Amino acid sequence: MVWMKIYAPLVAKHAKPGQFIILRTDEYGERIPLTMAGHNSEDGTIDLIYAAVGRTTMLMDQIEVGECFADIVGPLGKPTHMEGLKSVCVVGGGTGNALAYPLACGMKDAGVDTYMVEGFKNKDLVILEDELKEHLGDDHVFVVTDDGSYGEKAFTTVKLENLIKEGYQFDEIVAVGPPIMMKFVCEIAAKYNIPSVASLTAYMIDGTGMCGGCRCKIGGEDKFVCVDGPEFDGSLVDWDDLMKRSNYYKEQEAYDRAHVCRLTGGVRYND
Repeated sequence: MVWMKIYAPLVAKHAKPGQFIILRTDEYGERIPLTMAGHNSEDGTIDLIYAAVGRTTMLMDQIEVGECFADIVGPLGKPTHMEGLKSVCVVGGGTGNALAYPLACGMKDAGVDTYMVEGFKNKDLVILEDELKEHLGDDHVFVVTDDGSYGEKAFTTVKLENLIKEGYQFDEIVAVGPPIMMKFVCEIAAKYNIPSVASLTAYMIDGTGMCGGCRCKIGGEDKFVCVDGPEFDGSLVDWDDLMKRSNYYKEQEAYDRAHVCRLTGGVRYND
């Protein structure tokens, strides 16, 4: 995981937890959405946490201190709803924990008693544990791994249900991570009559609802993650449709393919 701090004063001035930005590394680059891990309106900076796994994030890894991105647009999306909440459990899966971090910290700062369940495949992938414990408290952060190499051996869904059975009272459960994980987290919430919120990620280009790439079905209606979300009522999300759409461009995402962007007049992105 890479933690990057970017000077973007206009974005930092208006940013709130739950919102995101869209950036391009250079004039031929693709536009990718990234959730802000934090912001500081006084020094004009925003924080991004990402894993270098695709074309753009790998290019981001090559940017040196003092260099610039082609452009950054934001803040986009609706801020996290916190009014009236007293106790919340945020459940993060894998790289989704980087997105869950600002959300959980923002809720804590707003006076919400916030618990965090972090789930990873193994010890080597664990991130932000210390930062979350410092912000939320040691007894409010639970780390689980699939193989038991660190923390408790369990899936996030199992840990969440165990906490509920142990008597933890949550006004809301927030899921952030892979769609399949979020689906089961929201099902557990429904099982115990607890409202759930899912922070969705989707393909998008402009981030203003114009392209329709981030379309999803919520309660049988078409919604756009970029302007209607990114957070939705977890009980209303059509998870099967969301997972189908998230696999549309798997082949194009392979880094070793020579990608040609039509928006740049046929210039090869990785030339």
